Amino acid sequence: KGPLGQAISYALKQWDALTRFVSDARLPLDNNRSESALRKAALGRKNFLFVGHEAAGENLAGLYALVATCEANGVNPEDYLADVLLRVQTHPHSRIGELLPHEWKRRRAADPPESPLQPSP
Repeated sequence: KGPLGQAISYALKQWDALTRFVSDARLPLDNNRSESALRKAALGRKNFLFVGHEAAGENLAGLYALVATCEANGVNPEDYLADVLLRVQTHPHSRIGELLPHEWKRRRAADPPESPLQPSP
């Protein structure tokens, strides 16, 4: 087979995956959001080459993933991290899923935090 035949054969083998968005309206037609999230890591790769230790690089990758998950769920990463980092140590391990960005957003909408600012009399 020539290059065109190989390309067609590949596309036919991948047909189910390539057309999955047709049967699931939640799936976007493109992968722009994924590409955008990866771009941030790619741009920082050179700067983070010497983060100090391999574990530090893994931690940084985890933080990037968490921030990208916040953004994908419409959660302000700064608000999320400010709240969750204060509570994660004392939160029951069996309910740690409650602190994932999509659950955090849902719970926060149902029970908004009290504002530290009091209205003027």
